[in-house]
Amino acid sequence: MGTGREYGWGIVGCGVIAPTHARAVAALPNAHLVAVTDVNQGKAKALADAHGAAWVADLGALLARPDIDVVSVCVPSGLHAEVGVQAAQAGKHLVIEKPIDVTVAAADRLLGAVTKADVQLTVISQHRFDAGVRRLRELIQAGRLGRLTLGEAAVKWYRSQDYYDSGDWRGTWALDGGGALMNQGIHYLDLLCWIMGPVAEVTALCATQAHEIEVEDVALALLRFQSGAVGLVQAATAVYPGFPERLEISGTAGTVVVEAGAIRSAELADERGEVGAYGAAPGESAAATPGATAAADPAALADEAHRAQLADFLTALDCGGEPLVTGEQAWANLAVIQAVYESARLGRPVTPRSTPRSD
Repeated sequence: MGTGREYGWGIVGCGVIAPTHARAVAALPNAHLVAVTDVNQGKAKALADAHGAAWVADLGALLARPDIDVVSVCVPSGLHAEVGVQAAQAGKHLVIEKPIDVTVAAADRLLGAVTKADVQLTVISQHRFDAGVRRLRELIQAGRLGRLTLGEAAVKWYRSQDYYDSGDWRGTWALDGGGALMNQGIHYLDLLCWIMGPVAEVTALCATQAHEIEVEDVALALLRFQSGAVGLVQAATAVYPGFPERLEISGTAGTVVVEAGAIRSAELADERGEVGAYGAAPGESAAATPGATAAADPAALADEAHRAQLADFLTALDCGGEPLVTGEQAWANLAVIQAVYESARLGRPVTPRSTPRSD
């Protein structure tokens, strides 16, 4: 049961993803956008004017406002913890764009500040709210895939050199934290780990194939999960012209493929029955929901999924529970990504860190 409270919202960082947050907040019955800020005051004023909010000159001024309860942090990835810690210390609840930050040390500091301030945190992993992913989770929880054995996540997108040149933080280790895996592939890496469970070991290969950037535009990783299941992650921004993101989960009793947020194929033993010693060709499958995806345009990310995640977060605030996407889960995703980069650099398997460090 909700409290009936309305939440005032602030946005820090007014780049590509900020309008999605603004529209999502506007669609919530118990929230309204109060103010925004950005180091580029022109961007801040434009976003504020478009959404009937105030714009303020700096972060301190925004955090000092008593009418702001929740802050969306939409600054470059390597500044997430820096901004988030200040917001937590000001008593604001936090919605952090993915990733939680670009190093586990920074993420440790952020989680520590959130705990000390007794505020709530969620990190955007909006694809958990896609209809196909929700249905996949339901099938798994009902036992219809049997014991999970293999998972594959593929985000094969295309980004031009102009994309990387459009912001001096893009494609850098310091502020982007990595390339195709950290910035784009993290969406479906999150889904894979959420469904398959904690990662025990990573073996990876990364390369820069088609861009002049510090970081990778192709990443391949083999995962061994603590359950004994195995997985494959592919992330790229060098696959012309870009293809829908894909998640494939197999168990002893079935396989489900999710593409662009919708179920493309569901082959379940309890429906199809025995297929013989050599298997059989897949049956008829429903087409994925058509329409634009982030493979072509990051601004085409579904507002509905962001809105659903923000609504889930406010429900957690109202009811005193946890949001669907916790800070600890986002920390674990980051630990896996950093293990991928370490494995690629060292040329050997790496075990991800398993828990945040509290000092």
